Amino acid sequence: MRVIINGELHELDADASLTDAISALRDPREGRGLAAALDGEVVPRGRWSETRLSEGARIELVVAVQGG
Repeated sequence: MRVIINGELHELDADASLTDAISALRDPREGRGLAAALDGEVVPRGRWSETRLSEGARIELVVAVQGG
């Protein structure tokens, strides 16, 4: 299936979860400070693996960075 992650088209397996989508870009275990939204709704980290995606889903990943 095709999904949009941070504005870019990605191909994932038909039964992909949000964790699979995140893994396409980075190791989700590095996720400190990582937030994920699916079709405009924030998904809590504890639900990433159970959240199934559908064709055309829009995923936004945001990483908090420290600095000033």
